[in-house]
Amino acid sequence: MTAAEAICVRALIAADHGAWLSLWRGYQTFYQIDIPAETSHMTWTRILDEGEPVFGALGLVEERAVGIVHWVLHRSCWTIGNYCYLQDLFVADDMRGRGLGRKLIEHVYSAARMAGCSRVHWLTQETNVNAMLLYDRIANRSGFIQYRKILT
Repeated sequence: MTAAEAICVRALIAADHGAWLSLWRGYQTFYQIDIPAETSHMTWTRILDEGEPVFGALGLVEERAVGIVHWVLHRSCWTIGNYCYLQDLFVADDMRGRGLGRKLIEHVYSAARMAGCSRVHWLTQETNVNAMLLYDRIANRSGFIQYRKILT
């Protein structure tokens, strides 16, 4: 990344919908999932709703939207304050390895601190080895294994 390619990370706003949706679809392609349009619409609505504990930010390089991050504040039985779950992180293929993922995560760290959270946590697939190289530098592995039961 050159000095001319300054990274900017800022909160998502209504006018960002098109850029967000394109990156959101890229995220889904990366993880080989297809989130229904209705769910994506609700996610967008929640991000923009100040009454929701769901937040999002856009990563830009030279005003081009190249990354997104979503996070959710939630209660914990282990602390009085909230935790912050970094739920989704995506950087466009041609922009990976330039520090944008780190900047997006640091944006969440800052937002979580300002919200009084004591922890930011997230999951990644075991096969996401490139991302894990970054994650291992900026966070600690918890040692926990996730179990899941789909209730549909």
